[in-house]
Amino acid sequence: MADITRRFGMRHLRGTPTAHIRHHRSGRLVHDGPGLSFWFRPLTAALSEIPVDDRELAMTFHARTSDFQDVSVQATVTFRIADPALAAARLDFSVDPDTGAWRGTPLEQLGTLLTETAQQHALDVLARTPLSAALVDGVTAVRERVAAGLAAEPRLPATGIEVVAVRVMALRPEPEVERALRTPAREQIQQEADRATYERRAVAVERERAIAENELASQIELARREEQLVEQRGTNARREAEESAAADAVRARAEAERTVTLAEAEAARSLKLADAEAARSTKLAEAEAARSLRLAEAEAARSTKLAEAEAIRSVRLARAEAEGAREVGEARAQAQAAWLRVHAEVDVATLHALTGTRLAENLPRIDSVTVSPDVLTGLLARLGVQERP
Repeated sequence: MADITRRFGMRHLRGTPTAHIRHHRSGRLVHDGPGLSFWFRPLTAALSEIPVDDRELAMTFHARTSDFQDVSVQATVTFRIADPALAAARLDFSVDPDTGAWRGTPLEQLGTLLTETAQQHALDVLARTPLSAALVDGVTAVRERVAAGLAAEPRLPATGIEVVAVRVMALRPEPEVERALRTPAREQIQQEADRATYERRAVAVERERAIAENELASQIELARREEQLVEQRGTNARREAEESAAADAVRARAEAERTVTLAEAEAARSLKLADAEAARSTKLAEAEAARSLRLAEAEAARSTKLAEAEAIRSVRLARAEAEGAREVGEARAQAQAAWLRVHAEVDVATLHALTGTRLAENLPRIDSVTVSPDVLTGLLARLGVQERP
């Protein structure tokens, strides 16, 4: 899109190298070419902008093969406008003098023209091709037929359009049909994989058998060598036993001689030690008897003194206890006499009260007392007799 700016009632257009600008003023062509930049009056100018760069048109459409199977075709057509003047005369590439935007949709018209033309030729070639052949050689056949059909289409040169290249990216059947077509190949691949697995297992079994045979041969050889080793060990053990028996005999004789010598020396030493021990024991017995006699005499003297002291202490304690008992008896007799004198001088009513008090102190606990009318009447009568005097 051209870049248009406003200045003092005028407009300035600045194009790009890939855009062909055509400027008409009052019906006359004033500017014509790519990448132009000029001033113009918006009221008298008629502007057209035709892109001259290569453009990609992607298209996807459905077709039907000769065996009535639907396929989808993905293709791309590369084109460019080779004659801008002819294209501007056949299509509306005019732009707004204020914004620089196209007034119509010329590129959409070109896309529709190219898509319908390419689709027409692709449908024509696929309609005479079965699905299996279309999937194998359909991409090349469709690309060549579409390229030839677009090159031979008279409307494209009349519009100034040049087709640069045609590419067909994919030609796919419906998903269910595609899965069905993949099944035989997958089964064949699976069979090849199974056969390879079986062959690998057979090779592995053969190798395991060879390994087992080698191991068995090795075990047999080891057993034979083990037998030889056992025989050699027995021979060595017999030789070691004979040598050991001879050495033991020599060692026993030497040990016996050494034992006899040691026994004689030990007997002489024991005799000397016995004599010395007897003399020492005699001296120790005499010293122990003298010490025991002295200890017995000292223990007898100490026991005598302790007995005398204990007798004196016992006499003193007996006298003290007798004196204490006598004094306690006299005090009790005096207290009893005083108690009797007091009771002899007190009247009978006081004695009765004291007797009741002592009786109440010694009675057991009484939770409740039931007084009958007869007892209460007699008690009140007695109290009245006592109060009259």
